[in-house]
Amino acid sequence: MKKLMATGVVPGVRESGRQVFPLAVLQALQARPAADLSVLGTSEVAVLRSDAPVKVDEPDRDWIGFGTALDEAQLLAALSGWWRCDPARVAAGAVLPVTVAGFVVAVLTGLTEWESDGTVGTAARFRFPKARLAGYLTDLTAPANAADPADAEDASLAGLLLGTRLASVSGGPIAYVTTHPTTNTTADEGE
Repeated sequence: MKKLMATGVVPGVRESGRQVFPLAVLQALQARPAADLSVLGTSEVAVLRSDAPVKVDEPDRDWIGFGTALDEAQLLAALSGWWRCDPARVAAGAVLPVTVAGFVVAVLTGLTEWESDGTVGTAARFRFPKARLAGYLTDLTAPANAADPADAEDASLAGLLLGTRLASVSGGPIAYVTTHPTTNTTADEGE
């Protein structure tokens, strides 16, 4: 809950003094559906697990992380790189859902090109300079795309993913999630 509050994506939360999370907000979040990744047409998708925005001193961006106080350009710069990841694997998914506390709050597309920071081996970090912000939320309880993507496919992907739940596990900011969940079905032998 603290991550959601720190990003500004949950309205009506009183942060001064004793923190209050309204019951209606909790109920709305509990009712958010799981992301249906099976329609993406790939076997897996990378997920950027973000935190609240943090000011940085870098030549190509002022912030890292997700926050509703950032404008669209700041948000795109804050979310489009430098992560330890397998860039080809990220690009193969064609879409990068951005989650905060397991909820999709932004969607990046245009991941076909990447740059390395020049570090060799597992410490190498990558960014995606052609990434596009297909969508982002300013209110998780009433998800509506705050971006106006020019590309119809970007708008469709954002509409499909924004505000949904998307569980992912990783030791870093990038996780990889299968798009076709396995089912535990067993057939009786001899039938």
